Amino acid sequence: MEHTSAGFREIEHTADWQINVWAPDLTGLLEQAARGLYSLAGARLEEGPRRLRVLEIKGEDAETLLVRFLSELLYIAEQENLGFDEYDFNLRDKTLTAQLSGAQLASWSKEIKAVTYHNIKVQSSPQGLEVNIVFDV
Repeated sequence: MEHTSAGFREIEHTADWQINVWAPDLTGLLEQAARGLYSLAGARLEEGPRRLRVLEIKGEDAETLLVRFLSELLYIAEQENLGFDEYDFNLRDKTLTAQLSGAQLASWSKEIKAVTYHNIKVQSSPQGLEVNIVFDV
């Protein structure tokens, strides 16, 4: 399979859902992971007013930042019925600032309970960085 410079794909997992994500750098990995999460959940945004949100997330390493960022997206979707499709990241020291733009969710067809740390490891790859992320469903 030919890889583009950034993306995601679902991979088979025995009990949960898992995606393989790749991108040139960590901020690209975060964006593709978010897109993968929304794709797995069958999320679709409503047409209409855009919503802006700024998140600040601290983490000791790339894996922690990924899990905390995706967990925050799940929380916002569940609590506020809001999803995002535009991302602007700033990573300084061990703090990620994410400026997000999105809208109310028109649909969210598959429940995702949590983002897990199960076997998560950001690794160097020909595309830059790559990671497998397991979601508890």
